[in-house]
This record gives sequence, C-alpha cells and structure tokens, in this order.
Amino acid sequence: MKYISTRGQTARKQFSEVLLMGLAPDGGLMLPESYPEIGPAVLHEWRGLSYPDLAFSIMSLFATDIPPADLRDIIDRTYNAEVFGSDEITPVRTLRDGIRIQALSNGPTLAFKDIAMQFLGNAFEYVLAKEGESLNILGATSGDTGSAAEYALRGKAGVNVFMMSPEGKMSAFQRAQMYSLQDENIHNIAIEGMFDDCQDIVKALQNDAHFKEEYRISTVNSINWGRVLAQIVYYFYGYFRATTSNEQKVSFCVPSGNFGNVCAGHIARQMGLPIHRLIVATNENDVLDQFFKTGEYRPRNASHTYVTSSPSMDISKASNFERFIFDLMERDADEVQALWAEVGVGKGFDLGFMLDTIHEKYGFVSGKSLHRNRLEVIRQVYKEEGELLDPHTADGVKVARELREAGETIICLETALPAKFAETIAEAVGAVEIPRPAKLAGLEDLPQRVTVMPANAEAVKQLIRDTLA
Repeated sequence: MKYISTRGQTARKQFSEVLLMGLAPDGGLMLPESYPEIGPAVLHEWRGLSYPDLAFSIMSLFATDIPPADLRDIIDRTYNAEVFGSDEITPVRTLRDGIRIQALSNGPTLAFKDIAMQFLGNAFEYVLAKEGESLNILGATSGDTGSAAEYALRGKAGVNVFMMSPEGKMSAFQRAQMYSLQDENIHNIAIEGMFDDCQDIVKALQNDAHFKEEYRISTVNSINWGRVLAQIVYYFYGYFRATTSNEQKVSFCVPSGNFGNVCAGHIARQMGLPIHRLIVATNENDVLDQFFKTGEYRPRNASHTYVTSSPSMDISKASNFERFIFDLMERDADEVQALWAEVGVGKGFDLGFMLDTIHEKYGFVSGKSLHRNRLEVIRQVYKEEGELLDPHTADGVKVARELREAGETIICLETALPAKFAETIAEAVGAVEIPRPAKLAGLEDLPQRVTVMPANAEAVKQLIRDTLA
C-alpha cells in the first residue's frame, strides 16, 4: 500500500513515512492510492472478531511496511481493557427511541480521540526507535485532541509535544487535563484567539519546509493519516455490534468540526462497509452543514467563529475536508489544488451542481444543533434513561432524531464523557453528581503549566527553537 497527496505533487510514500509527516510537502493530505475492497466473505469473517483482532485485520491492509508481528504488538498494547475499561473497547448501547450510541470515550482522557491517539503514540514510538530518530509534535486543539495526544505521548522516548489551544475557550476540565501534566516532553501553549488561529499556525509551520525539516516537525491533529486509520476500525466494529447480518445497513451520525471522524466513516463506506448514510452534525459553527445542504463551502475566520457549549466543534475550517473533496472530484489533484487556492484567499467554493452525487453516491447529509437543542437532549435523556450525555454527543442525537428515516438504524458516535463539561450539564439538569473516574478526582485543583502567546506563527517558531536549544 502506497500513499499519495491530495495536491498531487508528493512522491508516493509508505505508511511509516506518512505516519510521521503530517501535511504533505505540497500542502495536501495523504491518502491511500486506492481503498481496499471488502467483500461479503471478508465481512462475514470479520463479524465475530474481537476489537484487537478486527483492528489488526483492517490496519494490516494499510500499514503494509510494518511486519505483522510488530503491528500486532502495537495493537495489543493499545486496545485492551486496562487502557479502555473493557474488552469491547467501543461498546454500543441503545436509547429508548432506538438511537444507538457507540461509546468511544472510555480511554484515559474520556474522549473519542483516545481511540486513535493511543495507537498513534505506540506507533510513533515503534517507528522512531526503529529509525533511531526523534520527532517534535506540533498540534492544535479545540478541547479533546490536545489531552488525548499528551496522554498518549507523555514520557515517550524521542518525542516532544507542543500543543496549542485557544486561551480561555475550553472547559475547566479540558484545561486541567492538559495544563496539569508536568512531563518534561509536554509543552502547552495557550494562543490568544480561536482554535482556527491555532490550526493556521500549525499549517504555517508545516508549510515552512526548512523549519519543518530542521526541527523534525510533525502533527497529531486529525490530518495525520494514522489517526484516520485507527478510526476506520470502530465503524466496522459498531456496524457488527448493531446488526445481526451483513445484509443490513446502518447510518452513522457524527458530531463534526474538523471532519476527521466522519472522514474515517467515508473511507469505511468506500471500502464496502454497508453504511446507508453518513450524517454530519454541527453546532452553531455550521460551515459543514451549509456545504452538505447547498454545496457551498465558505470557511470563516476566527472572528466569525462562535464560542459554544460544545467547544470541541468550534471550528470553521475543516482540516480533513480536503480528503473527501479529493474523492468527490474523482481524485483530480489539479482540481483540488484550484479549489483550495480559493479557500486560501478566503473565497471558498461552490459545488452545488454535485449535490446529488454527494447525497446519493457518497451518502452524506447533515443537520445542526444549537445551545437550546443540546440542553433539551441532555435533559430529556437524563429524565428518561437516567444517563448523561456530553454536549457534543447531544448534538449528534438531536440531528439523528431529526433526520432519521422510517426503519433506519442510526449509530450516534459518542465524542466525550459528560464529566468534561460540568457547566453545561449543570445548566441542563441542575446540580447532579457527574460520574468521573477516581484517578481524575481533584484534577482542576492540580498546579497547571502553560505559556500564553499571541496568534503569531513566528513567535511559536521561536518558542520551539528556544525549548529545543
């Protein structure tokens, strides 16, 4: 399996190379040259597999340059009950109205990002040790990616992490998870601005070829192919847990900001997983909802991005969206480059003439949820089911209920546990006890370590230089 860039100007790469690189040298995103085709016989074989066995079966198709025994070891160290609380890793439960919820948030930081980040941390360490190299991870987070990355990479040999987050825009729990880490290889940077400012700095440094090479800069943001690969697995696992035969179809509803999570679902569908629809759920920052309804993609700048009660989706430039557009444009890299040139100058683009293809061939639809909607869903589910949903998952449930067709099985991907968003939970249901793992008791009271900086790429470069000197 070789990998190519969505911009078409990067030489074909192997999995281990792509794992470490982040953005492609030409500014694009890396994807497999083609997706493996999974037929009925293989689906039948995979149906009864455990999560680690399924992960190995899927990842083996993509990570062909890692010896099977080594890949198996990485996977077994990643997906086990000690890390994720149960052998199922991502169990599926059903609400009274029939909406399924796939629990993706039982890892160390209580967010779905752990599923991919734990794999990435172990894979990074393996590849770096094999090559005798070191790596400096530069990331941006709107809430969950940062803590998941830091917990996966803390203390890892040969890895430093520089993680940017928007100052004051995350929940107190999210800030404490990141800033309380005292490991020498973890460096938190609070940027005076929005998440998109952080993401722009990542891209600026990734596009500085000299700086990137000199300081061995990579990323764990959702643009990293290793993360997308790890997320493909739970779509297959969720499908098998929600169905009794491979003749059935399901739809997935995915709360989305950066398009990484649902991009993995798109690839699973392209591989042959019987997915009827991929339902994108946004919050008030509805750039993706606008695209899937109209064909217009109009990214907004930070000053036009709302601060909401589902903060991990407060994103107006979807980093992974280019991967889907590459497939939509039948992998015409020149066309993708032209479209993103329009994005680069703040115009965006209009593919309204392709809406039928987007909906019919690729199965995408969308909806959005507002603050009052997520509060209502949290309140209603707590009253009827006795369980709490985090605000992002509540956005997903709202949209799933709104768009569900007669007889349609919808799996809503849970994005985090409610303990991370105590303020919003209290607003929805009042002062109730929110379950929290014992190891995270008193988290917000721990001393915190963070550097506050302006939204300036050159300033961040200098910080990295000074830290690594």
